[in-house]
Amino acid sequence: MFRIDTVLKITADHGWLICKVVFAGYLGVLTVMDIRHKRLNLLFLLSGFLLVIAGWFFGRDLHPLLRITGSGVGLVFLLASRVTGESFGYGDSLLILIMGGFLGFWDILSVLMAAFLLAAAFSGIMLVRKRFSRKTAFPFVPFLMIAYTGGMILGIY
Repeated sequence: MFRIDTVLKITADHGWLICKVVFAGYLGVLTVMDIRHKRLNLLFLLSGFLLVIAGWFFGRDLHPLLRITGSGVGLVFLLASRVTGESFGYGDSLLILIMGGFLGFWDILSVLMAAFLLAAAFSGIMLVRKRFSRKTAFPFVPFLMIAYTGGMILGIY
């Protein structure tokens, strides 16, 4: 059994790594929800703000302005969801807001770039194979999870 001082030392030494892994698990659960139900549970989605707070305490040195502007990217997506009549879902936009607060401005931009490239490649393949039409909707959270996890494994953040 671990002693409390051992647990505190591990948390202090590896807090950011623990936060990143837990966040990847959180994204994994959201991915399953998005694929199976095409909806995200709002309460579970909002629990991501607890991970944002943990990331602020145990995270790397990141200026608070970068975290705030990272969340601001999510606000832009929430506005886009509103303007487009939820062509891009509110759940996806709220998740981007949470991820922006967790990662910061530059890292959320790199995650989004990778996620949109993956989604474009996926939809292109599905269009060529005649499985999708131009109007077909598909879950976006899996692409966010793959982009985040890939960046984490490559050590980008």
